[in-house]
Amino acid sequence: YIKVIMASGPYLVGGEVELLERIRYNDGLDQYRLTPAELRERFVESGTDAVYAFQTRNPTHAGHAYLMQDAGRQLKAMGYKKPLLWLTPLGGWTKSDDMPLDVRIHQHQVVIEEGMLPADTVMAIWPSPMIYAGPTEVQWHCKSRRNVGARFFITGRDPAGIKRSKNKNQMTVGGDFYDGNHGRYVLQTSPGLGEMKILSFAKVYYDKTDNTMKPPDKSRKGDFLSISGSTMRALAKKGAPPCPDEIASNWEETKPCIPNGFMVKRGWDLMCQYYQDPKNTKWIGYSRMMSDPLVAPGNFKQTGIFGKPSWTLYFQNSEGDQISPWHHISLYPEGAGAAPAAGRIVNMVVEIPKGRMEKLEVNKETKYNPIKQDVKNNQPRYYKYGIPFFNYGMLPQTWEDPSKKDDKGHEGDGDPLDVMEIGSRVLPTGTVVAVKVLGVFSLIDQGEADYKIIVINKDDPMADKMRTPDDIDGEVVAKLADWLKMYKTAEGKGVNELDSDHMEGPLKAMKIIKETNGYWKAARDASRI
Repeated sequence: YIKVIMASGPYLVGGEVELLERIRYNDGLDQYRLTPAELRERFVESGTDAVYAFQTRNPTHAGHAYLMQDAGRQLKAMGYKKPLLWLTPLGGWTKSDDMPLDVRIHQHQVVIEEGMLPADTVMAIWPSPMIYAGPTEVQWHCKSRRNVGARFFITGRDPAGIKRSKNKNQMTVGGDFYDGNHGRYVLQTSPGLGEMKILSFAKVYYDKTDNTMKPPDKSRKGDFLSISGSTMRALAKKGAPPCPDEIASNWEETKPCIPNGFMVKRGWDLMCQYYQDPKNTKWIGYSRMMSDPLVAPGNFKQTGIFGKPSWTLYFQNSEGDQISPWHHISLYPEGAGAAPAAGRIVNMVVEIPKGRMEKLEVNKETKYNPIKQDVKNNQPRYYKYGIPFFNYGMLPQTWEDPSKKDDKGHEGDGDPLDVMEIGSRVLPTGTVVAVKVLGVFSLIDQGEADYKIIVINKDDPMADKMRTPDDIDGEVVAKLADWLKMYKTAEGKGVNELDSDHMEGPLKAMKIIKETNGYWKAARDASRI
């Protein structure tokens, strides 16, 4: 969290939040997100006389199921007729080595369907992040559920916490900062619980004699196995098969199989799928909004999930054949002839609509050059330096040739020309629009020339009044220069270099466009691109 805060720029804004509409994440899990009011309605409709909550950030195994099942038995023994289990998996941020949210949710659902938990269990994602703050965080988990309607809260051992620093002067070098029982001990003496009661459990073990989880019997210690989370992950990574009915006496030394009854088979299969391919970008680590893309009407084919590296927008012609927006769309509008210098009109392919922060771009490496979201470290990239106030895209049939240098010795960056459209309309991704060229900024990015052509939609209400940078509001020009120089600083990078904060005019811009169109033609003829 400190790293995130420090990388967020010089300002952080706080205050009251007013909800204008329901928050949807569009990640395939929204059906498991219930508001507090919806949860209370579900509780009332069930006819329950006692709601008991269980918080988890892990897949459900027989040990967890024992706690939830026994809690229900305890409540019935207290005289409650219809206790209701409320399973509340965390949906907020968790560490990268924790199991992803989508895998956990689907695994919980399978566990309910297979009867390891009561059939009327209410499962709903709890939006809180995991802070790994041990006993302090346990109190938050408990009391926040009370506010929604839980009267009982299950607590076991080992609240997730941080490790001790590896200081030779400490008695426990590198061990857990908190004792495994600190969470439940602190919670039971915590002020402010009101009428909420705690159902506290010590650690449970796997009994080899009947393949169930339970508190250990000290008179037959050899019959019980301790199956840690790290053991479970290691077994899933190698796709361990179920053990035979009689588990070998040296199981703890060899761990060749997963004990029967420890997890339902479908749930175990889901775990194995993840741990055998953990770096696959399809997994949803935690709740992050994946808004629907704003795509222009027309002939397009979308694949994958927007907001994930899998999302791809292919261009198609009227016959449904795939085409390249870089190579098959003309630089000049139909009927305009070659390079109409007087009108300075060219075609722009819109990649990022005004107001959107997903860093979308024509992908040079993929066949037919579809639009994809840029990725870094297998994670999709977003603009973080404010919301873009312009439509961003590229000029087709242009190429900044790395073998060519500008008048100051900077090589081209190997991309099509970037273009920023400053008109009043939001232009959806994939739009091919005729634009009037107004000027150019010369950006130097990591020593390479990266020109930014400034244009306006030729049909914009202001287009007839704009011919040169002098016709553009000075504040807009200053904002463009500031954005180009500073947008990477929000990602912890340095300030970009501009040749000048002054935007050069359309003659320089058209010269660059014609040159890069020539570089593109030569490279295509030589099969370089």
